[in-house]
Amino acid sequence: MTTALQSVLDTQPHAIVEREGVRYTLLGTAHVSQASVDAVRDAIGSGAFDAVAVELDAQRLQALTDPEALARLDLIEVIRTGKTALFAANLALAAYQRRLAEQLGIEPGAELKRAVLEARQRELPVHLIDRDVGLTFKRASHRLGWWSRAKLGGGLLAALFADEEVGHDEIEKLKQGDMLESSFGEFASDSPELYESVIAERDRYMAARLRESHGPAREVLAVVGAGHLQGLAKHLREETRPPEVIREALEALPKKSDIPWFTIALSAFVLGGFAWGFWRGGIDVGSELLLQWVLATGVLGAIGCAIAGGHPLSILTAFVASPITPLHPALASGTLSALVEAWLRKPTYADFMALRDDVQHWRGWWRNRVARVLLNFFLTSLGTAIGVWTGGLRMLGRLVG
Repeated sequence: MTTALQSVLDTQPHAIVEREGVRYTLLGTAHVSQASVDAVRDAIGSGAFDAVAVELDAQRLQALTDPEALARLDLIEVIRTGKTALFAANLALAAYQRRLAEQLGIEPGAELKRAVLEARQRELPVHLIDRDVGLTFKRASHRLGWWSRAKLGGGLLAALFADEEVGHDEIEKLKQGDMLESSFGEFASDSPELYESVIAERDRYMAARLRESHGPAREVLAVVGAGHLQGLAKHLREETRPPEVIREALEALPKKSDIPWFTIALSAFVLGGFAWGFWRGGIDVGSELLLQWVLATGVLGAIGCAIAGGHPLSILTAFVASPITPLHPALASGTLSALVEAWLRKPTYADFMALRDDVQHWRGWWRNRVARVLLNFFLTSLGTAIGVWTGGLRMLGRLVG
């Protein structure tokens, strides 16, 4: 070990694990610390390593090193492929990081970015060992019940609108923790299921990726948040299963049932109610039930779209699609109205570049075309959901009355 490297390790949290002829030096960092940035620079500059690994996935690395990548996003494709909620979650994380950067004068994750740039400058292999953030969000969501998912979604939405300073205790926790965990706030510490997906699983995943990706390197520097240091070292030292088996297990998502029971039950209730109305009450009762359903779902879905500042054709789409949304998920009113909105009012390069700033203020959500499409999706979906609940109760009351 060189003197330059030893001087870095003497002042920074770290662990060294030797396994299968490879020495892994795990450097624990604070994601909002200039001292961590300097330590990473000096460690790589010591010349002691022939490979560098970082706690990043490809998406987060692109966000750090290519700020204009957001402007190249195809928003219509995001909506069409059902990734709107994930896009909003990533936006919430970016908004939280922006608040930290403005408050502390340092970009969160700057030490990870520095590790990549320093390694590339010295032509060292760079290994991205963290799990894709989208997979982490999805696995976390699958572990939670519907109420916990609602609270998590509300917390992420609140992060998009928040503009107050990040508290001192939260910053201190972040210095010893993890960016994803901190962005979820207190909900992460109060939810064992979320902690398992966001922290514990990623410790195992990164240990497997280190074993799997080091290649011919024999001296590997791994730059990770201090909150992962102990768990990562433990799994790297003790795990005996093949790394590819661990990685594949931690990338898998619970398989959804091939039979959409909820949709079938809801469709059966709605269509059965219409059939009963026409059979027992004739065309007058059946038509009345059908009209009530269309008005309850269509009007409330259209109101949600209108509140979001939707184009008249988007509002019309919401009205037409909302009554049939419960019968076929592919015809979801929020998705269809958002697609129409994005097509009619195509977001510009400037909208994407201003997005992270605009969503910090409530007026910006209606001014920015990207944010307005997201609002369209969520508020139309919310209006339709309320309409389905209202229409269903009215139909049930008529059936049992």
